[in-house]
Amino acid sequence: MKPIISVPECVSESAGPRPPVLLDVRWQLGGPHGLPDYEAGHIPGAVFVDLDAELAGPAGSGGRHPLPDPEEFGAAMRRAGVSRDTPVVVYDGGQGWAAARAWWLLRWTGHPDVRVLDGGLAAWEGELSTETPTPAEGDFRPAPGALPLLDADGAAATARSGLLLDARAAERYRGDVEPIDRVGGHIPGAVSAPTSENAGVDGRFLPAEVLAARFKELGTDGTPEVGVYCGSGVSGAHEVLALAVAGIPAALYAGSWSEWSADESRPVAKGPDPQ
Repeated sequence: MKPIISVPECVSESAGPRPPVLLDVRWQLGGPHGLPDYEAGHIPGAVFVDLDAELAGPAGSGGRHPLPDPEEFGAAMRRAGVSRDTPVVVYDGGQGWAAARAWWLLRWTGHPDVRVLDGGLAAWEGELSTETPTPAEGDFRPAPGALPLLDADGAAATARSGLLLDARAAERYRGDVEPIDRVGGHIPGAVSAPTSENAGVDGRFLPAEVLAARFKELGTDGTPEVGVYCGSGVSGAHEVLALAVAGIPAALYAGSWSEWSADESRPVAKGPDPQ
């Protein structure tokens, strides 16, 4: 199953015998909360999901957006109407990062049928609703481990023996600037691969063959393992999703740079990509 779905496909499936549960995950790093935008207008039937409160645990030594407690995440998904045997479509404002985080968490915890709306709400051409739905309680029970996950040691090992992609902006990778975390730079051996280059200006993913060529140039061919990290595990999930669109499995280092850089014992590399 493709990990993304187009707007026409979503409209068709929503009118079919197995309509998907729609989750609205609008969120901006350092920006205003997404709930007011949701209340002002969302895809009819969509339920708002709070990335900071429901798709992440409390910030701390595990990073700015550590993984949520699986039971708490499961409860949030059940409140949103998610069941194991119902399809789920996730969208955000258009950038795709927050939607990808929800996609990755649901897939990692074992949901078999989750897709991201390609282009997000910005691609939606239908009417919007201001009604807040009250879905029936779902039955989804998380079973973590369905997708590969890296910790800090695993990320370091992947950088040595496989391919570790850094999904942040190139200037943060190089250490030219670091507006958020303790120190700038990157995990030694990681390759710069900004997630912004996986989509067009409209937020839609580039064609699968274009993404496959991009990742091949970055070194995915023949490597035993591909890993991805970012600042705090959000845009990195978007890169894992882009890799999935290209047919390339990849592991996410969820703690990402916010966890790595907080530990002063971890080495930090700076400068341009070694490739």
